[in-house]
Amino acid sequence: MDPRLYHAHHQHYTEDLPFWRELAARQGDPILELGCGTGRVLLPLVKAGHTVFGVDNDAAMLAFLSARLAPEQTNHALMLLADMDDFQLAERFPLVLLPCNTYSVLTAEVRGRVLNIVAQLLAPGGMFAVSMPNPTLLADLPAEGESELELEFTVGEDAVQVYSAWQRAGDALTFIYDYDRLLADGLVERHTVQTTHRLVSAEQHEGELAAAGLRITETYGDFDKSAYTADSPHLIFLATIT
Repeated sequence: MDPRLYHAHHQHYTEDLPFWRELAARQGDPILELGCGTGRVLLPLVKAGHTVFGVDNDAAMLAFLSARLAPEQTNHALMLLADMDDFQLAERFPLVLLPCNTYSVLTAEVRGRVLNIVAQLLAPGGMFAVSMPNPTLLADLPAEGESELELEFTVGEDAVQVYSAWQRAGDALTFIYDYDRLLADGLVERHTVQTTHRLVSAEQHEGELAAAGLRITETYGDFDKSAYTADSPHLIFLATIT
């Protein structure tokens, strides 16, 4: 996906940033973020004075993120182009983050490999924090949601309208995002992105974390630290090494 579109869309989502900043202040540096994208979470942490390693498998996203760094920030934001389930680092981290709903798009096999890497990279007393959409809430949605206008923004001189829909099949729910870029000549350029979330229960996630040697210390339903329920918008785990 064009990183300019991705960033312009997702930069509007900020409600989780105080949660990650609080964890970073509590746990200390260095911090590892898996799936850092264009830096929606990473950059605010760097601006708060933290050193963050960012892992992503999209070179264009990382290039866009690097271009956004101020000169004095470059030594505090270290990028690694890699799959989050297949990389190595010598450092050990007091905090590993997997935000932005990325975790629930992974298959069970990939989740297992990611968790094993996390367990290896956590420093003693380190914390793994992962957030995802509440799978119970997603599973209760109708089988299909019609396309609706979600957001409007600009990229350069062009207006962009984002339409979203969904389709649920079995234990997966796919969101379809149509980005309509309204060009100066009156034409519309459409770019479609699909994201499939696995509807895995909280209990199964707990079992997978335990199998990787990670003990859950907190479970939240939102970034205000409210308790997780079937109606919560999110499912958030904090876990440490057993």
